[in-house]
Amino acid sequence: MKVIICGAGQVGYGIAERLAQEDNDVSVIDTSAALIANITESLDVRGYVGHGAHPDVLAKAGADQADMLIAVTLFDEVNIVACEVAHAIFNVPTKVARIRAQNYLAPEYANLFSRENVPIDVTISPEVEVGRMVLRRISFPGATDVVRFADDRIAMVAIECMEDCPVVDTPLQQLSELFPDLQATVTGIFRNGKLIVPHSTDQLRTGDLAYVVCDRDHARRTLALFGHEEQEARRIVILGGGNIGYFVAKAIEENQPRTRVKLIENDRDRAVMMADKLSNTVVLNGSAMDQRILMQADVQDADLVVALTNNDQINILGSMMAKRLGAKSTLVLINEPSYQDFAGTAGVDAYINPRAVTISRVLQHVRKGRIRSVYAVQKGTAEVIEAEALETSPLVGKALRELDLPNGIRIGALYRDKTFIRPHGDTKIKAKDRVVLFAAAEAVRHVEQLFRVSIQFF
Repeated sequence: MKVIICGAGQVGYGIAERLAQEDNDVSVIDTSAALIANITESLDVRGYVGHGAHPDVLAKAGADQADMLIAVTLFDEVNIVACEVAHAIFNVPTKVARIRAQNYLAPEYANLFSRENVPIDVTISPEVEVGRMVLRRISFPGATDVVRFADDRIAMVAIECMEDCPVVDTPLQQLSELFPDLQATVTGIFRNGKLIVPHSTDQLRTGDLAYVVCDRDHARRTLALFGHEEQEARRIVILGGGNIGYFVAKAIEENQPRTRVKLIENDRDRAVMMADKLSNTVVLNGSAMDQRILMQADVQDADLVVALTNNDQINILGSMMAKRLGAKSTLVLINEPSYQDFAGTAGVDAYINPRAVTISRVLQHVRKGRIRSVYAVQKGTAEVIEAEALETSPLVGKALRELDLPNGIRIGALYRDKTFIRPHGDTKIKAKDRVVLFAAAEAVRHVEQLFRVSIQFF
């Protein structure tokens, strides 16, 4: 696939890295010569210095032969115009744009981005995607990561196996026998820096991070089985009143009215606007690293402090201060990959990587076949994938134990007629079933072939 990426920042670099690893033909455009030099020296991609919305620059990058254009510059308007030019002049089949301003995405303008109006096939709002991720993490305390699939009926929950975890040193097959009514399957394990796609005879160990696919209604019970019975936060302090902070506070007001929320915003005008728009949230104007402000927000009594400013250092230091003052737990937004590696040793309980969220949304549309959803884990070393089984798929009609699945793939759940099905050896996949599976990066191409439309690949 030939792909043009407009924007060589952190997100653009991350997308280019993943696509280049999979032998796609990737060209990257950015106005910064330094960013282009960095990306071309580090990755097997072509780089062009210029404006991503200018026709001549797109032409040099080979837009006339491109299968997809992904516009992820810092500016919404550049992303929009780049997609329009790619459509009008070069007839690029698929256009993806990152849109940050929520005004463009308001419900009353739902038809704005359509082939008849502004021809963008996929819009990605990092603030909304990250905001939803934060809300899922708040809803499932104890989970390191939470993602939903199949109309929100299936959840993938990442769970750390602590020293008191009751299920360590037990074969996975035996777990199914001990808890036959638990709709959950361990599909992946991250152990000592390495990713493992387990077999039924494998065991979990203390320190493992287990990726469990389960029925949404069984997520809390699954967490409890792993020894995580943390109570949902009722007193939350949010650091940062930007788009994400506002989205999270507003959603908590609407969906969890009994939860008490306080929000700290450094910009006075923004703080005043937030106070006017939010009805039950206490808004304080001040720095997230000011101990006096933190004390006014009662962080010492907070069940959870969520740091969502646009500055990684403020997020990390502010959460560390809050924890030292008595906050029970912290959840931190961290953009810089190098900071993520030492977040745990810095006292951060959990963090969210917004770049990974955006890259996962892009991969969903890069993947071939009937791929409905993709979520990348552990810096792209594996993906949780939701795909639709077709009549022509070799998966259909055979018992799972009879399937010769490629190495690195483990099926976690089926979704059929709005019903969750935990897979067993006798389970047979039917056409139109949605399959949620865990796949190591090197096995993703096999997943694409298993779910492709054409019969020629089988």
